[in-house]
Amino acid sequence: MKQDQSQSIEGIKAELEGTLDSELVDRLISQAKAAYGQAYVPYSHYPVGSTALFSSGEIYSGCNVENASYGLTVCAERNAIFQGVARGERELKGIVIAVPSDVFPSPCGACRQVIREFAVDCPVVLVNGQGQIRRTSLKALLPEAFGPEFL
Repeated sequence: MKQDQSQSIEGIKAELEGTLDSELVDRLISQAKAAYGQAYVPYSHYPVGSTALFSSGEIYSGCNVENASYGLTVCAERNAIFQGVARGERELKGIVIAVPSDVFPSPCGACRQVIREFAVDCPVVLVNGQGQIRRTSLKALLPEAFGPEFL
């Protein structure tokens, strides 16, 4: 399957079987959608929610939080990952990013690098407001990435 190909929820569940079970995918997507409902986006009006699954099996959610000083804005993906890190997590197993708009979300460069800090590779599931899903991976989004093992 091409990495930019859209699928139904059933299609993504089938593809992730063995990596993430169907029930878990549902839970991750549901929590990511709930998280975008909490986003603080008075400037962009672009809510994003994310769920980060760690190797412990724990799931942490985050939303984007904007700031009048734009550089201090925190993306949903980093927010979710940092929630886990604050609780002792260190190994990311997968991440879901959801938006209510028709266009698929895509993690920014900073988020891609933060994901790389906690995973050499992992599934990245993108969900739009129509319920369509696009599956990719960290390696596809950030090829030849720099990571902690280089230091």
